Amino acid sequence: MKKYAFNDITLMQYIFLIAGIQLGVGLLQLPRELAELAGTDGWIAILIGFVIATCSSLMIVQVMKRYPDGTLFDLLKRYVGKWAGQAAALLTALYFAFFSYTIMVRAVLFVRSWILPKTPDFVMLILLAIPSYLIARGGVRVLGRYAELVFYITLWMPFFYLLSLRESNWLYMLPLFKEGLQPILLAVKPSLFAFLGFEAAFLFYPFLKSKQYASQGIIVANTLTLLVYLHVTLTCNVFYSPDTITHFNEPPVNVLKTMEFRFIERLEIVFLSFFIMTISTTWLPVIYLSVFSINWMFGKEDHRKLLQWFMLLLVVSVLFIKPTFNKTDKWIEIVSLIGIFFGYLSPYVLWLYVWLHDRLRWRRRGA
Repeated sequence: MKKYAFNDITLMQYIFLIAGIQLGVGLLQLPRELAELAGTDGWIAILIGFVIATCSSLMIVQVMKRYPDGTLFDLLKRYVGKWAGQAAALLTALYFAFFSYTIMVRAVLFVRSWILPKTPDFVMLILLAIPSYLIARGGVRVLGRYAELVFYITLWMPFFYLLSLRESNWLYMLPLFKEGLQPILLAVKPSLFAFLGFEAAFLFYPFLKSKQYASQGIIVANTLTLLVYLHVTLTCNVFYSPDTITHFNEPPVNVLKTMEFRFIERLEIVFLSFFIMTISTTWLPVIYLSVFSINWMFGKEDHRKLLQWFMLLLVVSVLFIKPTFNKTDKWIEIVSLIGIFFGYLSPYVLWLYVWLHDRLRWRRRGA
């Protein structure tokens, strides 16, 4: 019997899990970050990031095909040794824990700056931690269903942004390559961070029912993320002038302040509520993966108790750290550097090692 068959997920859940992790990373601030580095040519950096992320994603799938019934840790244990699996599990747990903490605290700061400026951070974290625990305790299958549900609930949001195009100016996008290739290449770094999340396939792969479609699924997930990022970035670029867009921390939210309806005064508040729901599809799977990694180290299956301690530690830590946007910007830089190694470089190193290992073993058998 397969080790992870009791909690398997469908191809659609696999797609939405990966896309959900990616979309929560750069949805609100990516247009500003790209505009600061490359102006209105920042959308080209998104395309470059998509290509790099897709190549690394496909390499992860090729690596996991060598041991389809196990996670990254099981694969390393088989090919390198038990110590390698344990070390990888510990480092992965720390990476995903820091990743989830950064995203969750950032979401709290968004809510505080836009909706509840006088509410303490730990109170908002408690309000987020309770439903997060109730969802994450259900395992990968429940997380997949939640990611799929959130996708369908928020499917209308990109189309709503089309209303802002009535006041847009497409001439802002011209000419292309205004300052050459260098600014675009500099803007690739935030684009790579925005696509982080596909590395979760290292751990989600054994839960996938139809593993023969894993490559197609991860391409679809990256493509969904690409379309959303392009849509939001282009909308902000043609709505604001190249100089104005850099004055806003969250341009996708500020665009909504210009829209008015008789039945609602502050439309951005409604949208921000759905944005938080979208961002939750980032921190929820990542929290689970962190706890899952620790449980793998100790050979345990029930992750609920450890998840409770993680949520409690999350809330208590805010009382001492006092997070700010500047602090979380530094944390994002750290997560980005670690993620570039873990998501973009390690798949190629692993594939080369596994390929050489199998080739040498076949030669020995042949001899």
